[in-house]
Amino acid sequence: MSVVAISSSSPASGSSLPRSPRRSGPRFSMALRSDAVSVAPLLTKLKRDCATPLPVLQRVVDAMSQAMRTGLAADGGSGLPMIPTYVHHLPTGNEKGLFYALDLGGTNFRVLRVQLGGKEDRVISTEFDQVSIPQKLMSGTSEELFDFIALGLAKFAQKEGDEFHITPGRKREIGFTFSFPVKQTSIDSGILIKWTKGFAVTGTAGRDVVACLNEAMERQGLDMRVSALVNDAVGTLAGAEYWDNDVSVAVILGTGTNACYIEQINAIPKLKGYHSPSDRMIISTEWGAFSNGLPLTEYDSDMDAASINPGEQIFEKTIAGMYLGEIARRVLLKMAQVDGLFGNSVPQKLSKPFTIGTPDLCSMQQDQSDDLQAVGSILYGIAGIEANLNARRTVVEVCDTIIERGGRLAGAGIVGILQKMEQDSKGIVLGKRTVVAVDGGLYENYPQYRAYLRDSVTELLGIEHANNLVIEHSKDGSGIGAALLAASNSMYKHDA
Repeated sequence: MSVVAISSSSPASGSSLPRSPRRSGPRFSMALRSDAVSVAPLLTKLKRDCATPLPVLQRVVDAMSQAMRTGLAADGGSGLPMIPTYVHHLPTGNEKGLFYALDLGGTNFRVLRVQLGGKEDRVISTEFDQVSIPQKLMSGTSEELFDFIALGLAKFAQKEGDEFHITPGRKREIGFTFSFPVKQTSIDSGILIKWTKGFAVTGTAGRDVVACLNEAMERQGLDMRVSALVNDAVGTLAGAEYWDNDVSVAVILGTGTNACYIEQINAIPKLKGYHSPSDRMIISTEWGAFSNGLPLTEYDSDMDAASINPGEQIFEKTIAGMYLGEIARRVLLKMAQVDGLFGNSVPQKLSKPFTIGTPDLCSMQQDQSDDLQAVGSILYGIAGIEANLNARRTVVEVCDTIIERGGRLAGAGIVGILQKMEQDSKGIVLGKRTVVAVDGGLYENYPQYRAYLRDSVTELLGIEHANNLVIEHSKDGSGIGAALLAASNSMYKHDA
């Protein structure tokens, strides 16, 4: 785990989803109009619409805190989903034994095992493996997919070395990280709401995904049981808190995004009457669904309209890695069509959605050379674009504008969670050392995004409170976190 401190930055307003005017004419290679003008007006408007000065950020913070409260009060309203995870017991460090984790959240699944040695030895050994899921299984049957996963888990279990050992008479227990929408019903069960991320598996929606995995393991003759069902944010929180008891929030900033935090049971009205084994629970905010008060542009509106979930996940579409490159592509396409950014024709490949990825933006922003040669090479490699120096500079400004907004809004989201916790604790949370664990490739690999996030947090909190806050990179924390939650929720935890 690496720790980063906090620092500072700034820019004017914006809000709901504006609809861009329809363009007449083809979207592919076309001659430019003779009245093409400088891209300056389009760039100026983009910067204005994406601007995140302090008042805009504070508006997002307040709206996020209110959406959290609304979601905690009842399901199905205007608030965030605020899903109870039934994770009451976080790892204490006393856990001992062999535990497994299975992480399914995309086109690969990861399996991991960890030997825990209690307070003195902590993590003695770990091993992991990654398996690609064949495309046909992503649109096959539930049984086919879970049989494939159980087979991969069985093969991994067979390679268990001498440094791993299970207590005689016990089953191997698994923490199952399942990063698709589920309605959690207990620590070890959850009903699949729908598949996302390109999956269209039949026969699973409305079923308990843990039961699906348990049945598949039985068919493989695998004597294991799932003792914790979590998502990647919850796993990250547990993995980070194992090493640092001041961790109370975890955020995923990768292809997608989510955040979770530790909530007091008495602050969850929709769980009234629920008999809790402790006075707290991790809540998964599902903050990607947030949309109030965001500074949005016509490019966001067009991208949202063309997406598979129009009108949904607006916050995710402004701050997560899957979308930042696509927003930039749409900006550059309009600049090419309207103002001749790249010369006398519009590069045909630039008209294809998701041609530019967020890693491309990152690579271009790292180019510090006078002639921005790397920017030119990347544009040519992506879309065959021959860009002069002025065009390259414009491209970098577009990248920076989109990334600055994304990073600063992500920071505002974090402060929104902290503000809600601070108000409920009557000033205790930010008056002491508090740690936010962050994982995900976007945060890990994009230095400008990280810096903008930290700057916005500092601006919003002020120096005194910001000095109490640690933003900690918890790399791949969700896997080991899931195994630790399997341990802290083990069926054998009360055994002598």
